[in-house]
Amino acid sequence: MATLQGGLLERDPGPLSPAQLEQLRNFKVQTRIANEKYLRTHKEVELLIGSFFREVFLKRPDNIPEFAADYFTDPRLPNKIHMQLIKDKNVA
Repeated sequence: MATLQGGLLERDPGPLSPAQLEQLRNFKVQTRIANEKYLRTHKEVELLIGSFFREVFLKRPDNIPEFAADYFTDPRLPNKIHMQLIKDKNVA
């Protein structure tokens, strides 16, 4: 973002017009629908997040960003998630 003389940010063009607000609302709705469809077809995302939170609550790490980095870069993680997907499929 460019700054004007005196360190001020660029001029604010003002609020969105009614047409722009409607476009923004439609964009948000369509994005939410697309995200929901993606999450429903990719169960591994739910497993990743759920297992991460489970580990956080069990281990209660002091440094969550470091814990998250270690958790998501664990080379065994893809296999764990794959095995859980198979297990869930067999239960259903």
